[in-house]
Amino acid sequence: MKQIVELIENKRDKLEHSAEDVQRLVSAYVSGEMPDYQMSAWLMAVLLNGLSSDETAALTKAMAESGRMVDLSEIPGVKVDKHSTGGVGDTTTLVLAPLVASCGVPVAKMSGRGLGHTGGTLDKLESIPGFSVNLEPEAFLAQVRDVGCAVIAQSADVDPADKKMYALRDVTGTVPSVPLIVGSIISKKVAGGANAIVLDVKVGSGSFMKTEEQAKALAAELQRVGESLGRKVVCIRTDMNQPLGCAVGNALEVAEAIETLKGDGPADLTELCIVLGAKMLVLGGVADDERAGRALLLDSIAQGRAIQTFADWVEAQGGDPRVADDPSLLPQAAHTTVVAAPRGGFITGFDTEGVGRAAMLLGAGRATKDDTIDPAAGLVLAVRAGECVAEGDPLATLYASDDSLFAEASSRLLASIHIGDAEPEPIPLFHEV
Repeated sequence: MKQIVELIENKRDKLEHSAEDVQRLVSAYVSGEMPDYQMSAWLMAVLLNGLSSDETAALTKAMAESGRMVDLSEIPGVKVDKHSTGGVGDTTTLVLAPLVASCGVPVAKMSGRGLGHTGGTLDKLESIPGFSVNLEPEAFLAQVRDVGCAVIAQSADVDPADKKMYALRDVTGTVPSVPLIVGSIISKKVAGGANAIVLDVKVGSGSFMKTEEQAKALAAELQRVGESLGRKVVCIRTDMNQPLGCAVGNALEVAEAIETLKGDGPADLTELCIVLGAKMLVLGGVADDERAGRALLLDSIAQGRAIQTFADWVEAQGGDPRVADDPSLLPQAAHTTVVAAPRGGFITGFDTEGVGRAAMLLGAGRATKDDTIDPAAGLVLAVRAGECVAEGDPLATLYASDDSLFAEASSRLLASIHIGDAEPEPIPLFHEV
């Protein structure tokens, strides 16, 4: 049996691991035999040198099998999961879980926390007073049966390899690696018991995949590995060259999700949720095609079933369901300030990652895995790409518990919103459906 340091050296030297080598690495890390500093070295070697298709499949399988495999077979119907590869203002799970469930497709989902400049679904949900993301397996299954959806943290015994690696990647600069992203996403879905998966692969300045080529490669590998492990996988590539919706921050995004479920949300967030949701309804056997799925989703919003399912979901996980009617019950920042346009012109684009970094500076994200998030912190944009502004017009409102945070965050945000003299070409929401 090879020593851990030998396996690190192998990947450093661009040698290919066997399936047994990969299993050895994963099991050693989960057991504690392999410390964080050695896994960090291996992760960086993977980032720099990559993994082959066989290595990626072996990694994903080993991660999924590193703990208990959730069995959802007692829940009727096809269990469809959705995952986004991460972006800024990516509030879709908060909308899609109750929306799809309200149309009859069960959503049983394990989610993660924030990675770098991107927000984590669990952090957003925990900004709802009382909401618990930790459920015992029996309670998780019962809630999906009774309410239609449940979103929980990875328990210690479900995909523990990913739980540990996910946090470590965030603080070692190893997030944007296709094999590691594939392993993390697909292993969670396989361990979580999903029959079918809809994947939203982000591309652009606010995503980990900055170019079309990178996003295509990631989508292809996600689909290949997912199908090799017996799951039906549908991939869609969507834009992250500007934040999705207007809100960036935990409680702020929950409030925006509530408005979307009532039919009053931002147009881009609403449209993305409808397109993804329609695919989920088709995979779940509730709709014959995406046009029929779209009609079901829009009717659920119009008739109030979507927001009622959201309230039921929140209450089932210990949260205050009154937030569905009164988002002011969510955490409120002690201080706000408005960032104004320094000149007139057109909003020609965003450094979307920079927008996410500005929200982090306000307390909405983590710089290290031990950082505490301020649930009320973040920002709400007042402009979208292509809009015309005059000097002094509001670009965004910032929210923080400490007003000394505003200066650096404002500077970062201003550097991330580009203003020019010529009207830009429209930014497409969908790159490939």
